[in-house]
Amino acid sequence: MGPAICGHAHPEVIEALHQALAKGTSFGAPCALENVLAEMVIDAVPSIEMVRFVNSGTEACMAVQRLMRAFTGRDKLLKFEGCYHGHADMFLVKAGSGVATLGLPDSPGVPKSVTVDTLTAPFNDLEAVKELFAQYPDQIAGVILEPVVGNAGFIPPAAGFLEGLRLLTQEHGALLVFDEVMTGFRIAYGGAQEKFGVTPDLTTLGKIIGGGLPVGAYGGRKDIMTMVAPSGPMYQAGTLSGNPLAMTAGIKTLELLQKAGTYEYLDKITKKLADGWLQVAQETGHTVTTGQISGMFGMFFTGDAVHNYEDAKKSDTAKFGRFHRGMLEQGIYLAPSQFEAGFSSIAHTEEDIDRTIAAARTVLSSL
Repeated sequence: MGPAICGHAHPEVIEALHQALAKGTSFGAPCALENVLAEMVIDAVPSIEMVRFVNSGTEACMAVQRLMRAFTGRDKLLKFEGCYHGHADMFLVKAGSGVATLGLPDSPGVPKSVTVDTLTAPFNDLEAVKELFAQYPDQIAGVILEPVVGNAGFIPPAAGFLEGLRLLTQEHGALLVFDEVMTGFRIAYGGAQEKFGVTPDLTTLGKIIGGGLPVGAYGGRKDIMTMVAPSGPMYQAGTLSGNPLAMTAGIKTLELLQKAGTYEYLDKITKKLADGWLQVAQETGHTVTTGQISGMFGMFFTGDAVHNYEDAKKSDTAKFGRFHRGMLEQGIYLAPSQFEAGFSSIAHTEEDIDRTIAAARTVLSSL
């Protein structure tokens, strides 16, 4: 996983950080760098007219759920099984990522009273969403999802799913939120909403826009974002939010991503990896399903198509565990869970991909 789309410790990012360090690490107040990065984010992401920086993707999702409720005057939120939106209490219902890996549908320490207004539906199931809107008319503040799931393994949206959610939320006066902590600036410069041509009302971001430093952001339509203090009554703040180091690293990272051919290259090498893994698996007698979009990819040890979290859970997680250990022994560090997408970076070379495929051949041959 991780934010290092430009590679670990990119020299231009490190040099920019050295210069910023000399001026101070945190001011506890807004700095001019926030404006620079904010304008870059607004220019890039279709849904974002105003943006607020925070310190993590979890913080961004915490704030955006409060904002959905404040703007609509409704309490219920709808999320999808296997989608992970950080470790805040109200989202730890049928979450993905580490929660899925450990087999915990909910986390101890989360009161039922906190999650009573969190509704869940299977990913890629529009009919289930329609039924929930019918069951709770005028009560659902918004729908939040990973437009491409990365926390139940790599699961892309089915044709028409994102478009259907856009129409349903508009029809019922609810907000649509894309959690682009993983997909933002990764599967396209403007994120999944640029890639699929569906514009949500609000968006959460993280990882990449800090260039490896702790950062998050949420933004969207101006009429919604002006609900946030000091413009409006919904309170959210953070002393370290928008700190100069994270802003500096983020600005430099987005500059690097703007170079011509960046996303074409990410797509090329990542497709080569996914296709290579599939071919090697077939040659060594293993049944797998692979997929990728730009620099985001995944592989399940199952021959069936994976459309949602329930499908993902049918994969052979024990075999994945042995595969992961074997790859580690070959010097390849993959995300340590069947329920976690992988990411390539512009620092990865074709030779790196060839080596990874060769390592997979060695490991799969011994499983």
